[in-house]
Amino acid sequence: MGVIYLVRHGQANALAYGVSDDSADLRNGPGGLTATGDTQAAISGSFLAGQIDGFTDAVSGDLARQSQTLRGVLGAFDARPEARIDTGWNEYSLPALVGHASPEMFRDGRNYQQQLDKGLAAWIAAGDHEPEPGPDGGPAESYPQFQARVHDAAKRAVERAGSGQTVLIVSSAGTITQWIAQLWGIPDEQWPAMARTMVNASITKLIVGRQGVSVVSFNEHGHLSDRSGGVATFR
Repeated sequence: MGVIYLVRHGQANALAYGVSDDSADLRNGPGGLTATGDTQAAISGSFLAGQIDGFTDAVSGDLARQSQTLRGVLGAFDARPEARIDTGWNEYSLPALVGHASPEMFRDGRNYQQQLDKGLAAWIAAGDHEPEPGPDGGPAESYPQFQARVHDAAKRAVERAGSGQTVLIVSSAGTITQWIAQLWGIPDEQWPAMARTMVNASITKLIVGRQGVSVVSFNEHGHLSDRSGGVATFR
């Protein structure tokens, strides 16, 4: 039996979401973790270090917020594998789906989420359309292409989570919940509602056995909360 821990990245600055904000916390570079995000990654690492001895494999996408969170989690372990990059775990293109979002809209949260929800609904409904150019001029993914990318990344992770192996994957809310939605047979139109619930640096645990992959916990974040509010955030 193998185990996979899926950790959502910690809180990232506004540039990670396609928003140019002069007041953003850029200590870890554009699209990198904020000070709160650094803390969240370290807390989740400490929490996991209290549960398990270590990981046999550690992977993230190549987005700054993902790779920085991976390093933060692994920092809690004395012995750790070399961090690997698998771009299959990257998030979908947020700027392409949100369009222009002002710093005020992003800080408000609700308006930004509403605009993202509209973009996701249109993206899903479009199906296998010819993707329009992304914000960097390159082609954006269609929704079926995103689904296939996540499916393939998950297949690679399952292959590495053989008997006695413990795999750490750091990714994003949309990508993590897309895999869970595929495992649970969640309709495409309902998948975004799952992604909205994901807490930064939350932990989802899966077991890989002879009967396939089973989700044994989803979006665990109690270690990030306390009576004073803790450091649990959604974005």
